[in-house]
Amino acid sequence: MSDRAADQGEGTRAVRAGLPEAVKNEPTLPGPAFAAHFHLPGEVDGPYTYGRDTNPSWSLLERAIGELEAPGQDGVETLVFASGMAAVSAVLFSQLRAGDTVVLPGDGYQVLPLIRAQLEAYGIAVRTAPTGGDAQLDVLDGARLLWIESPSNPGLDVCDIRRLVEAAHARGALVAVDNTLATPLGQRPLELGADFSVASGTKQLTGHGDVLLGYVIGREGGPMHAVRRWRKIVGAIAGPMEAWLAHRSIATLQMRVDRQNATALVLAQALRKRPEVTGLRYPGLPDDPSHKIASQQMRRYGCVVSFTLPTRTRADRFLDALRLVDDATSFGGVRSTAERRRRWGGDDVPEGFIRFSVGAEDPEDLVADVLRALDESVD
Repeated sequence: MSDRAADQGEGTRAVRAGLPEAVKNEPTLPGPAFAAHFHLPGEVDGPYTYGRDTNPSWSLLERAIGELEAPGQDGVETLVFASGMAAVSAVLFSQLRAGDTVVLPGDGYQVLPLIRAQLEAYGIAVRTAPTGGDAQLDVLDGARLLWIESPSNPGLDVCDIRRLVEAAHARGALVAVDNTLATPLGQRPLELGADFSVASGTKQLTGHGDVLLGYVIGREGGPMHAVRRWRKIVGAIAGPMEAWLAHRSIATLQMRVDRQNATALVLAQALRKRPEVTGLRYPGLPDDPSHKIASQQMRRYGCVVSFTLPTRTRADRFLDALRLVDDATSFGGVRSTAERRRRWGGDDVPEGFIRFSVGAEDPEDLVADVLRALDESVD
């Protein structure tokens, strides 16, 4: 990893992340390498041997992500996957064995209960605790792996990652942090001491709602070797086109993140004035319960705002009345989306709970649309 990358501004780093050395008459970012196999006479050596193991498009993207997640750090490895859940599964199932114990957030991504059931079916004990208040500290003893999701999805609670990492390492446990909602421009888990930073590149990292992708980054050595081996065995690999699209999209990451984060704060401030809105959460609000610790470990607070409307019916009418916001799942895209999360069944949230992903629209237009939709959705 170049020391120069660590000294550059985040916009410069994002624009140039992972680019190959300049070669006359060659593109600055080579197109996707569509290849299942490569010329391989004689001994099996070199970087590219078979399409399930390595691909030039992955290599450039992995380098780019590494430069964002761990600028200036040597001895780190990045692996891309077919989706965020492929990356999550790779860490969990490569590090844990029957008889081990893992600590998961009790308020995390709604697929985690499915993960828990599968882990338990393999003889792995699962403990859970909420993200807020560093509650996972109380269930760490004897654990092999601690899984942190901060900010949590969809509740937006934040925990003290450094504190949890130190406590877990003192007990001999590895630590993985889901960095999806923060992105590498919001926080860098490896710098906070984590062993793995894991994320869905489907969300704000790529930001256009057209790519399914995930990644894991960690320090070189046994744990990351196991993650790489898991990817080879399971074959949960990113397609070259997806890798190329993701790499192309990273160039605008800082511009998108700064615009979306700034507008998210403006929206949250507007929602604070609405009497029908309860449970408003955005770590960037000075009076948010997570603001203090978020400000100590995050450089940006994210593009997601969550809040609750009085009833399911009111929430549905609000979503129907929006004109600039798509009723869709996922988050982080340049077009704003919102949804009533309880409809999926996996989140322990009220029926009227809304997860709102702020896009890159003009803030005054977006806020006006939301306030109008709230007015029109009144009983």
